[in-house]
Amino acid sequence: MISIKDVAAACGVSISTVSKALNDHKDVSQSKKEYIRQKAKEMGYSPNSSARTLKTNRSHNIGVLFVDGAQSGLTHDYFASVLDSVKSTAESRGYDLTFIISDRGGSRRMTYLEHSRYRGVDGVVIACVNFVEPEVVELMQSSIPTVTIDYTFNKTIAVLSNNMEGMSALTQYAVDMGHRRIAYLYGEDSVVTSNRLSGFYITMERNGIKPRDEYIMEVKYRNIETTEKATRKLLDLKEPPTCIFYPDDYAAFGGINVMRERGLRIPEDISIAGYDGIPISRMIEPRLTTIIQDTRLIGKKAAEKLISLIEKPRTTIIDQVVIDATLCPGETIKKIN
Repeated sequence: MISIKDVAAACGVSISTVSKALNDHKDVSQSKKEYIRQKAKEMGYSPNSSARTLKTNRSHNIGVLFVDGAQSGLTHDYFASVLDSVKSTAESRGYDLTFIISDRGGSRRMTYLEHSRYRGVDGVVIACVNFVEPEVVELMQSSIPTVTIDYTFNKTIAVLSNNMEGMSALTQYAVDMGHRRIAYLYGEDSVVTSNRLSGFYITMERNGIKPRDEYIMEVKYRNIETTEKATRKLLDLKEPPTCIFYPDDYAAFGGINVMRERGLRIPEDISIAGYDGIPISRMIEPRLTTIIQDTRLIGKKAAEKLISLIEKPRTTIIDQVVIDATLCPGETIKKIN
C-alpha cells in the first residue's frame, strides 16, 4: 500500500509538504501542489480517512436528511438538483455525503440524531422533511452543525428560495396580462406554501382584486391526480377562472391533461402557470409560464455555509441566505382585455 512517505520520496519533498499540498494549504505553490497531486494519483495514493479523522477531529463526511413525503425520492426535480449541487460543492471541498435515515433495516431503529452520530458526520444538510417532527427538532437542537433548506429554525443557518417574492412576481405578471379571475391550487401546509400564499394574496390586494374562495384549493405537490381533480372543479364552475396557478411545474401536467380532454387550448381558451422552472417546463409546447428557482445556487450556498460552520464554528454567522427566483414568462398566459 502506497504511503504518504512514498509520495514524498518520489517527489523529492518532505512528508509535511505532501500533506499541505493534498490539503490545499496556501504556503505551497500552486504548481507544486498540482505536481504532487498528480504524482500521488499516478502512484495510487489515497489518504487514510481514519488517520485524517484522528488528526483533524473531523470525518470530512456531511449528512443529508431528505425525507420526501411524495415518495418521489431523488426523481424530485427541484430537490434532486439542489442536492446534486450540495454534493458537487461538498466534494470540491474534500467532503463525502451520507444520507441520514432512521430505519436501517436492522433489529434496532435509530433516530436521525443517533444515525448521524453512528456515521460520524461533521454536519447535516436538512431538506424536504417535516421540520416540526420531534426527531428532526432533536437533530437541529443537537451539537451537530446543521443547515436547513427552505425552513427557518432558531439558531440554525437557513438557505431559502424567495417564495413570497417569486409568487408575487408571477401574480403581478398575470394581472398585468389582464387577468382578474385567477385561481391558485396551492400545495400542502408548509413554510414554503405559506410564503407563496402570502405573496399571492398581497399582490392581489395591492391590485384591488379580491380572490374568490372557490378559486383557492389545496392539492398535493408534484401530484398529477389531485390537480386533475381540482382543475375539473374549477372548469365546472358557473364562472371559471381565466388563469390557473399550479403548485409546481410537474403538478401542472394534471391541469394540462384535463384541458386537452375538454378540447381547451392553452393559452387561447385558458391560461396556466407552474412553479420551479424544471427543465421539461421549457421544452413543452407551449412553453410553461413559471418561476425558475436557482437550485444550483441554493445547494451551493447550503454546502458552503455548513462547511464554514464545521471548520470555523466561532466566526461563522448564523443567518438566513435568501436566493431570488426568476420569472419565466413562457407562452401559457394570454394577454386579455
